[in-house]
Amino acid sequence: MSEALVTLEQRPDLTEQVRGLGPAVWPEFLQHDAVCKRYWALLYSTFARFQVVLCDAAGRVIAARHTIPVVWDGTRGDLPSGVDGVLERGVRDVECGRLPTTLSALAAMVAPSEQRRGLSATILQAMRATAAANGLAALIAPVRPTLKHRYPLTPMERYAHWTRPDGLPFDPWLRVHWRLGAELLQVAPQSMVITGTAQEWEAWTGMYFPESGAYVVPEALQPVLIDLENNSGRYEDPNVWMRHAIAV
Repeated sequence: MSEALVTLEQRPDLTEQVRGLGPAVWPEFLQHDAVCKRYWALLYSTFARFQVVLCDAAGRVIAARHTIPVVWDGTRGDLPSGVDGVLERGVRDVECGRLPTTLSALAAMVAPSEQRRGLSATILQAMRATAAANGLAALIAPVRPTLKHRYPLTPMERYAHWTRPDGLPFDPWLRVHWRLGAELLQVAPQSMVITGTAQEWEAWTGMYFPESGAYVVPEALQPVLIDLENNSGRYEDPNVWMRHAIAV
């Protein structure tokens, strides 16, 4: 038995394994986004057929990707804010009975033990196939660049356009999308917004914040703003909207 791609509609028994991938690959603070907490569970029920899972020969989940169908008119001006915005729109579209036009990525996850095998491209191709199978003319993705956390003081607007000497995108994840024919649309400066008390941020990051200010936090793509007077911390995760044309 070789590796196999299935949906959570076909294999709902894999849901808990998929849930476990997030904490294994994402920093703790990203797991405290209010919009995701409110709606993410619907991906495993209402939108189960849009969640594709890659299993190894033993049936263990080694990669997964989350997507949601939405109504998008194809213009930059109609793009949602990012992960938060597209998740809210997808849920609202279903509630209002609107027919989706586009599939949007939300997350692509590869188990740490299986990384550097090219599985991210496999998962991305599976997203494209899902869009085509459902008659959706485009796949859009609020891409979280892999190496941006190493350059947290560089604005995403500049980082997204960095290239290697061979002319290809500098960032590996942006490069995977580019090689599959995606076009860069625009930066999503507030793709996810995470807020919490200063104490919560200390627990999430393992850091101590002795005064108010902007802090470089491991795995954050830009600084986290801590306000001790109001006992609050705020982080806006910037992503990059990319579009894949789908032949339907």
